[in-house]
Amino acid sequence: MKNLTPVEFWFVTGSQHLYGEAALKQVAENSKKVVEGLNGAGRLPLKIVFKKVLTTPEEIRQMCLDANTDAKCGGLVLWCHTFSPSKMWIGGLTQLRKPFLHLHTQFNADLPWSTIDMDFMNLNQAAHGDREAGFIHTRLRLNRKVVVGHWSDQEVQDRIGVWMRAAHAWADAQGARFARFGDNMRFVAVTDGDKVSAETKFGYAVNGYGVGDLVKVLNEVSDSAIGKLVAEYESTYDVAADLHKGGARHDSLRDGARQELGMRQFLEAGGFKGFTTTFEDLHGINQLPGLACQRLMADGYGFGGEGDWKTSALLRTMKVMANGLKGGTSFMEDYTYHLSSAGHLVLGSHMLEICPSIAEGKAGIEIHPLGIGGKADPVRLVFNAQTGPAINASIVDLGNRFRLIINEVDAITPPQPMPKLPVARAVWKCRPDFKTACASWIYGGGAHHTGYSYAVTVEHMRDSAEIANIELALIDADTRIADFQQNLRNNEVYYHLAPGLGRL
Repeated sequence: MKNLTPVEFWFVTGSQHLYGEAALKQVAENSKKVVEGLNGAGRLPLKIVFKKVLTTPEEIRQMCLDANTDAKCGGLVLWCHTFSPSKMWIGGLTQLRKPFLHLHTQFNADLPWSTIDMDFMNLNQAAHGDREAGFIHTRLRLNRKVVVGHWSDQEVQDRIGVWMRAAHAWADAQGARFARFGDNMRFVAVTDGDKVSAETKFGYAVNGYGVGDLVKVLNEVSDSAIGKLVAEYESTYDVAADLHKGGARHDSLRDGARQELGMRQFLEAGGFKGFTTTFEDLHGINQLPGLACQRLMADGYGFGGEGDWKTSALLRTMKVMANGLKGGTSFMEDYTYHLSSAGHLVLGSHMLEICPSIAEGKAGIEIHPLGIGGKADPVRLVFNAQTGPAINASIVDLGNRFRLIINEVDAITPPQPMPKLPVARAVWKCRPDFKTACASWIYGGGAHHTGYSYAVTVEHMRDSAEIANIELALIDADTRIADFQQNLRNNEVYYHLAPGLGRL
């Protein structure tokens, strides 16, 4: 994945000097074994690093400050092996700027019923040590994830892994740069927004670049580089006959390759992690970039059509969380509906730009008229998407906050072939049903552009929203419209008051 920020996670154990040095030594040894067990299980996507057992306010504060300034630290996993008085943690936690997970576990899985004594009890006090910790986290209004269970439990490990992916995506967003080639589509509200608020809330920066800046780079791409990339296309995809060398439209494929090479060079030179394009600003470009955007997304870049920078950033976050998981993740749009009495379906697609990571089988490269933008016919990858459970997610700017809306869906094989639809597409059923899902989405203000993924789950997205401290509105199998509306009303009150509560 391009420009992926490398991170590791610190395992921090709380205790105190009340129990003596021998007990603290045992706490440290046990904590190291927990870390070794978690790393050795093969279920975590990233490495956990053992840090010293913390027993004083000064140590805790310094650890938190060190975490803040260590670019490799993606977050902390906290555990109180014994009882760690939580007032010791106030000075550190109020300074901590990295995400943290509270692991409510204990070293032993089973109690030694026949030999248990007070020494054992004093050493293994997570049952109430973590409750003391949990109180101060709540008292300070700290966002965190709580995972409960023995550290060797696969479910516990998997839930830690999910949070790690969300924390990794957060780290990746800090200082990330997104390039807008041109502005957003004229008069469209939902693709616009407050970039200052976004940088303040999420840590990434969005800046505009004239299409001329990109055209200059495109014009410098060499013919030999174009030829090499075209050969890669021909070996990777089913390329339409008229796009092959000697075919009537071969020059269009070469234009597509020029766009990919130039855009890739521009993004790599600027250290960008995502970008946007718009069909309303193409001066000096022969065709709207389709194939180039699709291929760049497949490499992990965020993308938003029509200048939609919020979706570009959301897609990058989802790509980072999905890195290494089965299934793909793509920019998507709820394009049109099948409103049959036999069952309602959504046809998701876009003008051109759907990521081939979600393709079912081998994609084809084709060329067809676009009918919008007034430019030459663009080349694009055409395919049907995979089937199976997926999520469709949108992030919107409500003025006083950002809201993340998620709908769980089930992608299916299209009921019939679509030989005349020259774009990549996905067909899905909404949970709990079409009418409830669409009405809830609209009540929530969800956009028509989304991040769509077979790899990222609701838990990933919930952890991500918790880290960013933004609202999440979930549409799933249990959603009822009246309850969903009431939750939105309740959230209006909560997010109005919450900033005033702060860290008390």
